[in-house]
Amino acid sequence: MIRIDRLEASVYRYPLATPVQTSFGIMQDRPMVVVRLTSQEGATGWGEIWCNFPNVGAEHRARLAEHVIAPILMQRDFDSPEDAFEHLTGATWVLGLQTGETGPLAQVIAGVEMALGDIAGKLAGVPLWKLYGGKTDSVPVYASGINPTKPEVIAAVAIDAGYRALKLKIGFDLERDIRNLAALRELLGEGRNLMADANQAWDVDEASAILEKLTPFNLAWLEEPIAADRPESEWRLLRSLATMPLAAGENIQGEERFATVLSSNFLGVVQPDLAKWGGFSRTVPVGRQIIASGKRYCPHYLGGGIGLVASAHALAAVGGDGMLEVDINHNPLRSDLVGDLLSRQKGMACLGNAPGLGYEPDLAIVQKYKIN
Repeated sequence: MIRIDRLEASVYRYPLATPVQTSFGIMQDRPMVVVRLTSQEGATGWGEIWCNFPNVGAEHRARLAEHVIAPILMQRDFDSPEDAFEHLTGATWVLGLQTGETGPLAQVIAGVEMALGDIAGKLAGVPLWKLYGGKTDSVPVYASGINPTKPEVIAAVAIDAGYRALKLKIGFDLERDIRNLAALRELLGEGRNLMADANQAWDVDEASAILEKLTPFNLAWLEEPIAADRPESEWRLLRSLATMPLAAGENIQGEERFATVLSSNFLGVVQPDLAKWGGFSRTVPVGRQIIASGKRYCPHYLGGGIGLVASAHALAAVGGDGMLEVDINHNPLRSDLVGDLLSRQKGMACLGNAPGLGYEPDLAIVQKYKIN
């Protein structure tokens, strides 16, 4: 039984020397919303709320956590994080429909559920990967967030840091995309994984024309070539033309939607983001369904250190041959908070056996980036 006495939500922003480019916008800083829960017994749990886009949304999500979710959360005891997830989702459903805030509310609930999972693991005395049924604390990792401007420079840094797989952002100018892919494939060699993320940049006709040009690079997957909500017929067409697996999932929410995607077989790699929807309570079962359907579970994540560690636990709990996404761009909100917990050796990260998330974030290290 868990009873929460206090919820705190704090916003941090790290200004980027090199902005992160996507097909739909540029990030000038890295935001992070941290949730800290304190139980009636004095246990502390940590979570992180997805807040990357729009860039001004971090403060709004923190307010939703403190002014909308906290009063509901502190009304009663909960048997488990899943119990709390179901209650919070149900209690805010009409509000989300009325305001058009279903996405932000789902993200806040996911971050709160993450913190509840941390408390549950601590109370049980086991790490979250074991609490949710995992067999090993080790997960493969890959370097993500590689920008289209001189990508070979940051890619070389990633390889030197121990990464054996890289994901490049594409969806800009086709000639530039091809040139960048060629540079990274040469750097990696043929024996290592190279992926590409178009961030929903193309329509189906553009994507159909581009697919053939991507074939020479032997991609492990092509991520979101078209918008996530495009009709199944368009995804099926691309699947019939592609020589590499298609990937998506960060912009899919709900068990029914994931079930439809898995039964349709147009994706080879599925990427739920536990900080955007579902937390552990929904992401772990969906991850197991992904593997049972013969697909690859590779959790999406792009944020601070707390959510990254949670994503690693989810992947370790589910198992399979998926990889953990790690943003390679410098961000102390990730690297300084994680420290050596996810130290990489031969492309693997190890979580260890400490209970809950496995560590207590030292927010004093990043205090200068705190906004509220």
